[in-house]
Amino acid sequence: MKKITIAIDGFSSTGKSTLAKQLAKKLEYVYVDTGAMYRAVTLFAMKSGFVEAGEVDEDALVKSLGDIELNFIFNSDLGYAEMYLNGENVEKEIRTMPVSKNVSQVSVISAVREKLVAMQQAMGADKGLVMDGRDIGTVVFPDAELKIFMTASPEKRAVRRYKELLDRGEDVVYADILENVEKRDYIDSNRAISPLKRADDAIEFDNSDLGLEDQFQRMYEHSLRVIEKHQA
Repeated sequence: MKKITIAIDGFSSTGKSTLAKQLAKKLEYVYVDTGAMYRAVTLFAMKSGFVEAGEVDEDALVKSLGDIELNFIFNSDLGYAEMYLNGENVEKEIRTMPVSKNVSQVSVISAVREKLVAMQQAMGADKGLVMDGRDIGTVVFPDAELKIFMTASPEKRAVRRYKELLDRGEDVVYADILENVEKRDYIDSNRAISPLKRADDAIEFDNSDLGLEDQFQRMYEHSLRVIEKHQA
């Protein structure tokens, strides 16, 4: 069966990664979490002392991009690939609030985006891929056969993120999470390079009031229809 590329974009905490993992597993496609890549670069910048009081030393980070090696390594116990930064598993570290507070500032740096977009395009050269992020359908794979743009109210997304962090044992405050969600929305949507926006041919999917199973079934059935359409 001919495989396609599935590009999933959308705001933070809309469940893009969850849906992408589910679709990739069901379709037996490769899954790539581009957000994890930007988070890993952000973690590198923080550990290198390039981030202070929310400000990123862009020149220092750009000069050090050659020192950053990113790899996805499949974890058979979890059923998906985890993010490795310079040989170290950083999957848990990159999901913390300190990284969340700085990732949008790192993501706007053009040299960072150029490096990661090139890596992402190479990963998807053979199709059979589900990739999620902010600019997959508009920049990374503008010719993707299926584009999904996910959205939900900031309040619903903040609640999801809040519960997720509490489950991980982090000491967080809901108001701080909501503020972070809204700030990231603004930065991602208004950055000069590859701003977050729905591709003209993407389907918009608001999951504010949907459970994970209902969300998956709707998008899986839609994916099958698109795949069937491209078999001719």
